[in-house]
Amino acid sequence: MAADTAQTFDHPALERPKVSDREPLHPGYLRVGEEVPPASTLDIETFDFVDPEIWRQGKYWDRLERLRNEDPLHFTPDSFVGPYWSVTRYEDIMAIDVDHKRFSSSWEHGGITLGQPLEDFEMPMFIAMDEPRHAEQRRTVQPAVAPNMLKDYEPLIRSRTQGLLDSLPVGEPFDWVDKVSIELTTMMLATLFDYPFERRRDLTRWSDIATNMNNPDICPGGEVQWKQEMMECLTAFMGLYQERQAAPVKNDLISLLAHGEKTSNLTPMELLGNVILLIVGGNDTTRNSMTGSVYALNKFPSEYEKLKADPSLIPNMVSETIRWQTPLAFMRRTALEDVEMHGKTIHKGDQIAMWYVSGNRDERFWDHPNDFIIDRENARRHISFGFGIHRCVGNRLAELQLQILWQEIMERFSHIEVLDEPSFTSGAFVKGYTWMPVICHPK
Repeated sequence: MAADTAQTFDHPALERPKVSDREPLHPGYLRVGEEVPPASTLDIETFDFVDPEIWRQGKYWDRLERLRNEDPLHFTPDSFVGPYWSVTRYEDIMAIDVDHKRFSSSWEHGGITLGQPLEDFEMPMFIAMDEPRHAEQRRTVQPAVAPNMLKDYEPLIRSRTQGLLDSLPVGEPFDWVDKVSIELTTMMLATLFDYPFERRRDLTRWSDIATNMNNPDICPGGEVQWKQEMMECLTAFMGLYQERQAAPVKNDLISLLAHGEKTSNLTPMELLGNVILLIVGGNDTTRNSMTGSVYALNKFPSEYEKLKADPSLIPNMVSETIRWQTPLAFMRRTALEDVEMHGKTIHKGDQIAMWYVSGNRDERFWDHPNDFIIDRENARRHISFGFGIHRCVGNRLAELQLQILWQEIMERFSHIEVLDEPSFTSGAFVKGYTWMPVICHPK
């Protein structure tokens, strides 16, 4: 995948999106474009993973590896999000993820992302709740992604995927992220919410805004603009929620919330919290795995040949993609009591980042963890969906969308060629892509 192939085309799809300069979020953080020093040159005591520039440049792997080997429970005393612990080994992440008695994900303790929520703008959501409220609200939306619904969705997903792939310009460069990954996931999300289809890109926008308050290329107005757009999202969904309350229950997510025993009287901020959770969960993760799968097969061409020889490997390849890509880099927990681990004490109230992106590359658990191996035997044991009670509610739907996409790609194209290194999202939570130029070669 030589970057210089891109130079032979003069095409707008090949213009890398510009990244504006900005003040670093915290003393010592990098400026846009500044060189990221190798982990070996740094004092491990000062490791801080939430500098957005490290993620935008994709230069975090050596830091995670150093922590796994030298300091698997690492404390960062000072950062943009305050002090936090990093847990980087697979087994340790699993242990914390299932221990919800001692480690809380509740919004009342700070929720699932690092840092403190805005004081006057807390958004309770079921993933950011402890038992029993978590299970009550999760149960309400579960029917929208239950096995019987997936059977109903499958023909719809397939026909949309076929229509979209048939509309792509064969033999010409285009941006895969915008034309395929965002479009397919946003169509599915609009269906899950029964949101007005022609306005489906609203959902993409709100997903991007929700996780990018401090990114001036997405939210130049900072906190003020962020609140304003979140309130626009709330207004749109409050209208739908009230409409659905007045109508018979259906299987879309908003109708299920509107009629659920524990969710029919949500406060506006609870509704917004759950909507944002479902938008980000249903959008960012699937769209970045769709891009990641094309990228990975180009980086590992022998695996692409393996897939062409045996398309029945697609379901396992999807699991391997979700492991290799890890679309959400971490989830946060907050300690409810003092906990001893690796000879250190996590104190009550401390925030802990479970770095899924690191656990999915832990050499103690995976053979050749940095390689993309589509017939990897234990690929399904990745932790990208989380584990325990908070395991991703829509994981089967995400897998189905990716499987159908690749079944239909293999029917149409001999090869999807990536023309240049993609642009990555900046920020440590959603790990994804903003642009990736490709050419589809016909069969």
